Amino acid sequence: MTNAPREAEARVGPIGALLSRLMFLAICLPGPVLLATAVTLDAPRSPTDFWGLLAGGVLATIVGVGFGVFGWRLVARSRRDARRLTAAGVAATAEILAVANHLGGEDPGLELRLRISGPGFAMFEADTIRANDPALVPGALLAAVVDPANRLFAIV
Repeated sequence: MTNAPREAEARVGPIGALLSRLMFLAICLPGPVLLATAVTLDAPRSPTDFWGLLAGGVLATIVGVGFGVFGWRLVARSRRDARRLTAAGVAATAEILAVANHLGGEDPGLELRLRISGPGFAMFEADTIRANDPALVPGALLAAVVDPANRLFAIV
């Protein structure tokens, strides 16, 4: 069984990774702080205030920790992909087979169907999304890097 080709996550440098991880850690903290406040605060308060703090703390913890862990893992995956391509990547050529408009997200772009070939691995086809560029036409060649072991690729 062969692995399906996968495009590497956008490269994040060490400073960007550190700042991103600090941001995602900060996103995780408000929920547990609200929970600790609801449970440990000894000031006299009404049951409505207690249950409001408790519910807010639980909700903020679930959402914040979920989003924070997701972001942390995304940064880790980006760094892992970059290390893998640096260590085992081989130069390759990506030929554009088809171009279609891509309307997803805030920035419309082009969806490209690529045929990627190079030394040390069997030719394969993959899809990627790029910004609008008049040079991206069927038959155009792009430089790529591929990890032959698992068909991880990046267009350079």
